[in-house]
Amino acid sequence: MNSAARTAGDAFARCRWRSPLGTILLEASARGLRGVWFEGQKHGPDASHWPSRSSDPVIRQAIEELREYFAGQRQIFDTPIDSTLGTEFQRAVWKALRRIPSGRTTTYGELARRIGRPTAVRAVASAIGRNPVSIMVPCHRIIGSDGSLTGYAGGLERKASLLSLEQSARQ
Repeated sequence: MNSAARTAGDAFARCRWRSPLGTILLEASARGLRGVWFEGQKHGPDASHWPSRSSDPVIRQAIEELREYFAGQRQIFDTPIDSTLGTEFQRAVWKALRRIPSGRTTTYGELARRIGRPTAVRAVASAIGRNPVSIMVPCHRIIGSDGSLTGYAGGLERKASLLSLEQSARQ
């Protein structure tokens, strides 16, 4: 099923893709990418019956961009993201995440200040934890105020690997 044939009420296109950091689950709607999760991560879907291939153009574009990212050849993603995901607050947090340059990090508190909600650090952390489009909406670029790696639904080892990959690609 291609995205042109889908309507808002239709089923989503879904796919499993093997990345250098483990299996990634992708989901798309007619509006764009709805999910990029590591298999088994917190807040991820049950994808036990998802196919390993998809002809959906949004999913194909996402996989190509992820391949380039893992090869150190891409720092910015162009795949359209479904703008109906999350609450208004979550969307503001996720939009701010996309403004953090590849290979750079910031803290939860700084991100809260950037969206004009300096006292909402816990709410920002919660929104980051619920980010459904991992890597492409780079929640892995958020660190603790003391510089430590904290809270990544895909696991701290993957967070460290993603940051290392980005820092190497910047050099």
